[in-house]
Amino acid sequence: MNVPYRQIRAAFTDEAITVYQAYDPSIAVPAVAAQRFVPPFKHERMTWIKPSFLWMMYRCGWATKPGQTRVLAVDLTREGFEWALRHSCLSHPGAGVDQAVWKQRLRESPVRIQWDPERGPSHNALPYRSIQVGLSGEAVARYIGQWVLGITDLTDRVHDIRQALRDRNDVTGLLPVERPYHLPAELAQTIGASIEPDLGRAHTAPST
Repeated sequence: MNVPYRQIRAAFTDEAITVYQAYDPSIAVPAVAAQRFVPPFKHERMTWIKPSFLWMMYRCGWATKPGQTRVLAVDLTREGFEWALRHSCLSHPGAGVDQAVWKQRLRESPVRIQWDPERGPSHNALPYRSIQVGLSGEAVARYIGQWVLGITDLTDRVHDIRQALRDRNDVTGLLPVERPYHLPAELAQTIGASIEPDLGRAHTAPST
């Protein structure tokens, strides 16, 4: 399959998209119990959400890194997710971008976008990128107050997949199914995504 270099791939329905975060139990346990982020979660800090499960596994070391031992799947509204993208700025300017314009947008935007190499189950870098979305200020307030629809603790599942990998078993059927999340061309341009031929025509995918 020829995957575009910068493409959002995610588990989603018509109404919601799933993103992943990893936290210490002191934050994760109250969040799951309340089905929203509550103290000691600090809304003053930037929080990064990741639609790619395997990129999250790379970042948290399959839930083994200190402070990242509980993996959460967060379902949020697509409306909220796309608000974040519309109000974002790339963390690093692309080639040919006016530096002054980029710096001004960086100062004003409550959302950061980064594209990092996607990862395979063994953390190997793949030849295309996966998006990270960093929320701060107004975006964090909207995230915890309006966008979150549900929070699921996936840590046991993560441990099972890690053990299957250690046993050299095929884990394909254990991974979340992630599909291309199509965006209108203007929004794709805002976040620096690769422009695909069917963007705008397949914006809303059927429910799964």
